[in-house]
Amino acid sequence: MRRSASIPLAALRQPPQPVALRFAADREVPNNPRLPLVIYRGALRLDPAFDPAAIFEEAFAANGWGSSWRNGIYPFRHFHTRTHEVLGIARGQARVEFGGAAGEQLEVGPGDVAILPAGTGHKRLAQSADLLVVGAYPESCDIDQKRAGEMDVARALATITAVPDPAKDPVYGANGPLRALWGASARVV
Repeated sequence: MRRSASIPLAALRQPPQPVALRFAADREVPNNPRLPLVIYRGALRLDPAFDPAAIFEEAFAANGWGSSWRNGIYPFRHFHTRTHEVLGIARGQARVEFGGAAGEQLEVGPGDVAILPAGTGHKRLAQSADLLVVGAYPESCDIDQKRAGEMDVARALATITAVPDPAKDPVYGANGPLRALWGASARVV
């Protein structure tokens, strides 16, 4: 497997199949009052000629989402108040709770992307042994992490509303569906 700038991102991007979900705040997790969680199923075709994590890293970096990391998803409920986050599933599968205890459990697998607006609670509930996730953040944001119940929800909401929208969709760029999805209404859970 190669990791290089020669990854043909345009050929690996698949048509977006977005799911947008809005979550209400609860006592432990603020979620985002304005922006929905966006899931793209099979956003990137993971060509076996390339390191699957590098495909996500290249796509995210090309669209202004930096400070990338490779790991999994924490098994405790947490959120970010000063940044949005993107998670790309490079390998394996996981069941993730999004939106806190009253949110929704979703299965994610290879090629899937989850775009979490600031404040969105998330927690891994189950995973395959080979799970590998690539995460990144918009370059204009300041990275933080809070556990559920660790911060007053009202104070967290005040911080979340000041987080700027990203300039580009982390997978599909300036013309990607994220801007429209974050401007449109979504199903509230």
